[in-house]
Amino acid sequence: MLQLYNTLTNQKEKFEPLNPGKVTMYVCGPTVYNYIHIGNARSAVAFDTIRRYLEYRGFEVNYVSNFTDVDDKIIKASQEMNLSVKEITEKFINAFYEDTSALNVKKATLNPRVMDNMDDIIKFIEVLVQKGYAYESAGDVYYKTRKFKDYGKLSGQLIDDLEQGASSRVDDIDQDKKQDPLDFALWKKAKQGEISWNSPWGQGRPGWHIECSVMSTKYLGDTIDIHAGGQDLEFPHHENEIAQSEAKTGKKFARYWLHNGFVTIGEEDQKMSKSLGNFVTVHDLLKEVNPQVIRFFMSTTQYRRPIRYSSDNLDEAKVNLNKLQTAYENLSYRLKDSVEGNDKEVEVNFANLEKDFVKVMDDDFNVQNGISVVYEMAKQLNVYSEKEKVYTDTINNLINTYKKVVEIFGISFSEEKELLDDTIEQLIQERNEARKNKNFKRSDEIRDLLKEQGIILEDTAQGTRWKRND
Repeated sequence: MLQLYNTLTNQKEKFEPLNPGKVTMYVCGPTVYNYIHIGNARSAVAFDTIRRYLEYRGFEVNYVSNFTDVDDKIIKASQEMNLSVKEITEKFINAFYEDTSALNVKKATLNPRVMDNMDDIIKFIEVLVQKGYAYESAGDVYYKTRKFKDYGKLSGQLIDDLEQGASSRVDDIDQDKKQDPLDFALWKKAKQGEISWNSPWGQGRPGWHIECSVMSTKYLGDTIDIHAGGQDLEFPHHENEIAQSEAKTGKKFARYWLHNGFVTIGEEDQKMSKSLGNFVTVHDLLKEVNPQVIRFFMSTTQYRRPIRYSSDNLDEAKVNLNKLQTAYENLSYRLKDSVEGNDKEVEVNFANLEKDFVKVMDDDFNVQNGISVVYEMAKQLNVYSEKEKVYTDTINNLINTYKKVVEIFGISFSEEKELLDDTIEQLIQERNEARKNKNFKRSDEIRDLLKEQGIILEDTAQGTRWKRND
């Protein structure tokens, strides 16, 4: 039974989507004014891993994640770089796709943008005004926070105890325009020279929170199965989304709320963020570290837990990933001398491991326990690869199951044939002949030559094997 920890209820609940076999999932996406850092990538990787597991379990996932392409930070960046807002956002949306693709994050079903949904945003706000949940004030439009009786139910806060500015992204607006200090902006009057759109309240642009309410309900329906994002979005962003959406539709906005933990850095585990200047961009890190290592590092910590970023932890991830790759290669190599048939006992034992994997992953996507089962799978691959007699069907069965499970973590294994070229093949053959003729000097020369090209040779009972020294 699949259970999710629902932030709304602060407990694990059985997952039952509105429509059997289908999942609607909305994940708050990036504000595109810079390259994403590792902290931003945590959300993309964590929820991609969850999406992959849901698909592995047989669900069809409609996964929507937005791009915020109108925002104070974007306007500031456009002014500093002397580029239009459109040019800034296009540049960093393309960069987002490049970086997340390198991390093997699947593309969302849809990535809607604010600019492309402006008419819907204005209409949404108009309904809130008509229903008495919002009001216009000197060209701005604000949401009446206290009118929504359940405000604070996600973050567990009483409205009288809330403090303005609980998030660094609360709109910086003129408090004199508000009827109540806790009211938040739905529409912002344009300043001189800023990008803007015409509306019933004059030229302006949306507040930050309204976009996700509009795009979630527009593309996934008034009530969705899963709404996800970083812990820092729980209040006020997600709280405000609930207030806006449920006031408009009169329906429950999201049935399950999932929030990922932060990426921390340094001995004091400081949250990584652009505002603190302690961030490492994925764009830069990819120049130095294998993207599969970065992905493995990030996807093997349970989504609600924090991740400490460090070179030591990346090195550990590299070592563990290489162990998984080696196990795959060891058993794949035995296909060349396998015989027809299968070993039922080995296959049953491996199928039981897969059941163990599902059991732990069904417990709120516990990838840390899940990867422990994967390590045991790798061990079994190695054990079987050492047997004197191996069966073709069993090898394929184990490998296919193993790959299917590992792909949930966003990891795919490289194939030897893709990496070897004719020159290296010939050198390996020449070395085998040299060893056969006891010409060990030439054998060692070839080994050293291949090592310089990043090829490590392993002499096994089944013949000479190779692997890349990443």
